[in-house]
Amino acid sequence: MTPQHRAPDDQDEPALLRDQFRQLLRYRSLLASGVVIGLLGGGYLALGGEDTYTATGEVLVRSAISDPFAAGSTADKGINIGSERQTAVSDTVGTLAAGTLLKAGDDVTARKLLAGLQVTNPPNTLTLRFSYTGATPEQARARAEALAGAYLAHRKARTEDSIKNMSDGYRAQLDPLEEKRDLLERQIGAGAADDVSSARANIIVSISELSRKISELKALDTTPGYLNKKPVAPTVPTGAGLPLLLGLGGVVGLALGLLLSWVRLVFDPAVRSTRELVHSLGAPLLGTLPRERAAAGSLLAIGRGGSRLAEEYRAVAFRLAYDPSFAESRRLLVTAPRGDDTAAAAAAANLAAAFAEMGRDVLLVEADLRTPSLARVLGSAAHEVRPPRWAAEEGDGSWPTGGRTNVDVPGSGAFALIPGTTVDNVPRALTSPSVGRVVAEADRPGSVVIVLAPPVLSYADAVALVDRVEGVMIVCDPREVHRSDLERIREIIGASGGSVLGALLHPGRGRLRRAERRNKSPRRRSTGGDGGGGGGTPAAEAAGPELTGDPAETLGLRSFTLPAARR
Repeated sequence: MTPQHRAPDDQDEPALLRDQFRQLLRYRSLLASGVVIGLLGGGYLALGGEDTYTATGEVLVRSAISDPFAAGSTADKGINIGSERQTAVSDTVGTLAAGTLLKAGDDVTARKLLAGLQVTNPPNTLTLRFSYTGATPEQARARAEALAGAYLAHRKARTEDSIKNMSDGYRAQLDPLEEKRDLLERQIGAGAADDVSSARANIIVSISELSRKISELKALDTTPGYLNKKPVAPTVPTGAGLPLLLGLGGVVGLALGLLLSWVRLVFDPAVRSTRELVHSLGAPLLGTLPRERAAAGSLLAIGRGGSRLAEEYRAVAFRLAYDPSFAESRRLLVTAPRGDDTAAAAAAANLAAAFAEMGRDVLLVEADLRTPSLARVLGSAAHEVRPPRWAAEEGDGSWPTGGRTNVDVPGSGAFALIPGTTVDNVPRALTSPSVGRVVAEADRPGSVVIVLAPPVLSYADAVALVDRVEGVMIVCDPREVHRSDLERIREIIGASGGSVLGALLHPGRGRLRRAERRNKSPRRRSTGGDGGGGGGTPAAEAAGPELTGDPAETLGLRSFTLPAARR
């Protein structure tokens, strides 16, 4: 029965948002750089700019009215506050204010004066707020007061001009009527008819109406408004201040860091999460090895008491044992994508020890015939034993019939190891009938064969063994492997007749570890302590992708019963 794994729900928006946020937090250096840039920018604006001061005055606008105390009279009659605000910032007001300031010794042009002015209107009021920003407190106060006074003077002059124009218009209508009235009075004195008296009376009525209008215009209160709030010299500079600018700079810097992290994430070819790893490889995640300081000279974590790394290896072994695809063949090919396969060697050795701990007869075959080192890394735990009869009879002393090594695991048993040796023709050695006989030992009841192969994308050695060892486990560093590498591995193994059972993630090594490996000879492997670190040595900087806890990422444990022939 093929195990069913629940596919990640692409519509689970909260889970996707959490996953994306975790991925952005992987680029902590970019986030920190953005915050630092924002703080530096805020500090520069707070400390590097010149101090400015703002003085504010408020003017209540009113219209001309004949009797302000009469019932029903309103001060806002005919006032358009929007137009008045535009008038307050006009060149006419600026010129008047510049003339007033020039008399006080402040020589400033109208354009420069209006550049520092801001006029606002509080909602539902007839108030204009004059705010002027200057270089000094006294300058800001004087110019704000001059501008407010210039606006009131301009509005008063404009109202008086309107009254004078209207009065002149009424006077122009009144003069002809008075002349006609005088003419009619002379006719009445000469004994004119009654119609002359009636015309004279009508003219007198018109003259009286015009005279009344002229009198009302002259009686209007032309006060343009009141300076309700006189500008005063400010005591502190205008601006957000150092704390607020630093806070705003930090927020803007964090946003910049998130943007840079998102751009880096979009163009990052590495695996960004376990979801992508499972999707690209087409296989579940078998486990993630924890960081753990390995014992000096020891590659095996199995056998060390209280080791979290050993428990993870045991968990992976159990998951493989309960997987029907592996239980049917009991053959496992362990390899890495590319580069150094120290972590794959550590995983193969520890899985062999874990299966031996279960009571299985385990044979570990080192198929790395280019740079073999597993026997040397295992050190004193490995000692040579007599090879099987068929190997002694048919073998010519070359790999893999040349010899076997028994590896003792403290408190867990032992497993057999066929160490790799350098050969002249690696492809011929890997495809020889002797390799088929060695792999066929997994057909014996209770036996398990684990084959360690070089990186699958670096050499074709692993591909040459897939037809004999169908199940493949990929051991990789999630921060170094690319999605395209995993997709290519899936295609290569599938085309070769095998299947990927899953992936095992190990923590990445820091720059110091990588520099040490570059300084070593390419023909040499890491020492035992470093080899153990392939499975769980702590690293200074690198880290694997965050686990989401999705059961689709790992194989679940299921009840498993061996057939009678395999017990």
